Amino acid sequence: MEKYELEIKNLNLSIGNNSILENINLKIKKGEIHCLIWPNGGGKSSLIKCILKELNFQGDITFQDNHKNIIGYLPQHINLNNSIPLTVNEFISINSQTSPCFLGFDFKKQRQVDNLLKKFKLYDKRNSIFTTLSGGERQRVLLLQSLLPTPNFLILDEPLTGMDKYGEDFFISLIKELKEQGITILWIEHNLYKVKKFADTVTCINKTNIACNLLDSNFFEKEISNIFCRWFYVGNT
Repeated sequence: MEKYELEIKNLNLSIGNNSILENINLKIKKGEIHCLIWPNGGGKSSLIKCILKELNFQGDITFQDNHKNIIGYLPQHINLNNSIPLTVNEFISINSQTSPCFLGFDFKKQRQVDNLLKKFKLYDKRNSIFTTLSGGERQRVLLLQSLLPTPNFLILDEPLTGMDKYGEDFFISLIKELKEQGITILWIEHNLYKVKKFADTVTCINKTNIACNLLDSNFFEKEISNIFCRWFYVGNT
């Protein structure tokens, strides 16, 4: 019997008189990279908020072990006041401990953070002001932060936006390593070529399910491209 890390059944979401999501059904296997693709306005942000229990909805969202479930989340954008002089280390500590970030980590946690900073090639940036980092460096810091504590389920909301080729390749290598560690990954992406490179399965949604758990050339090049030709750019780099 296949094990699913996340299962969504008959999910419906309305805000006021507006129907946002209709009859969403989704199964994500444990340890896979599952991509969601859709056009703007297709309900992406709302579905993420439902999974994170930030919106009331009808239907069921079930994790394999709800009692021990830890969700990591890397948002598409983060709004941070440039006048706040948070270092990278302090920024990471904001969501990683209950004590004030200016007090720093305890020795054990700092060693864990330092190891991750080195792995993510950010150790020499640990005392730099977060808002001075490049776009790719910020994304790596946000990914690192989402791994504290270690999640069993990780949500990535278009994490490659604004990255150069080197940044993309390095970021994807980190994600593949997380997958090898058994972390289940839900990746939201709009570029079909990139999806084909790293996804195990893919679901296409435009307020409701259009196609689920498919990943083959005919599906991408014909069906999805035809449906979303107005929204999606299928690149070759």
